[in-house]
Amino acid sequence: MTDYSVLIPFVPRRLEQTLPFAGLVNWTPAVRLWQGQSMILEPHQTFVGAAGAGFRVPVGFGVTLMPLRHPFEAANQARSVALATGHPVIAGFGPGAPAFQQNLLGAPYDKPLAVARQYLTAMRGLLDGEVVETDGPAFTFRGQLAPAAAPRVDVGLGVLRPGMARLAGEIADAVITWLTPPSYLREVIVPAVEEGMARAGRTERPRIVAMVPVGLEREGTAPERLALASNFAHFQAPHYLDMLGRAGVDTGGGDVHAVARGAVDVGAVVTGDPDTVVKRLDEYRQAGVDEIVLNTTGVHKMFGAQEAIGDLTEILRGAV
Repeated sequence: MTDYSVLIPFVPRRLEQTLPFAGLVNWTPAVRLWQGQSMILEPHQTFVGAAGAGFRVPVGFGVTLMPLRHPFEAANQARSVALATGHPVIAGFGPGAPAFQQNLLGAPYDKPLAVARQYLTAMRGLLDGEVVETDGPAFTFRGQLAPAAAPRVDVGLGVLRPGMARLAGEIADAVITWLTPPSYLREVIVPAVEEGMARAGRTERPRIVAMVPVGLEREGTAPERLALASNFAHFQAPHYLDMLGRAGVDTGGGDVHAVARGAVDVGAVVTGDPDTVVKRLDEYRQAGVDEIVLNTTGVHKMFGAQEAIGDLTEILRGAV
């Protein structure tokens, strides 16, 4: 059975803004609260603050950016969240864009896959209580976390294309995708993950998590507008255009509106009446997804928090 979860659909500036979404995990069948990387209210602090406010729920980071943290600090922070919430954590990481790497590190990663391999391998060892010794390409250190009985932290990898999916199949506990339609997951991502598993001799597949932009239809609001409100920047980013093109979207004309319409057509953005939304989300289950994260960013931007919460509540009621 596929689980459903909730993404905080905005960049929080105050803790209390996030609590109604944490409440959905308490009061609906949603299994986890997720937040992506934020440069304002940092996700680790958001979740610990929510726990202190009485909303101790399972959480996921989808995804935080590797250039911001040494892997020892990343492991310590993720375990701290597990201790504070009292629940297991999925700590997802990604390398970020080359320009982001350049700005923070002085140069982009020469081999992002090799850096991601070192980063996740070191984190997994630290979280398992091991003494980790690692030497390059990005980090050289020796360390061990202080012993503590904490809920498990699964280490996830943000995945968009086959190379990272194969690596996730080798070493990650979770595969985390964004804006990837069911056909692309079924035909590209899941087989690549399984290739990585075979290469590493793994028998248990990592948990596959899909962040899905979603919203109920509203009179006078074209699906294209919801898609643009949710993912305008992604529809212009080369790596997302490459992925959507492989999934059957015509991305060659440079028209962001056409790309948004194509994303809706292939199910990368899910909208419609409640029955239609539930049926289209089920395509992700059929593609092999273990956890669907409902991303109502577009609804929140266009109509506000109450409408986003209303959509989430209705979709969860129908889907679970």
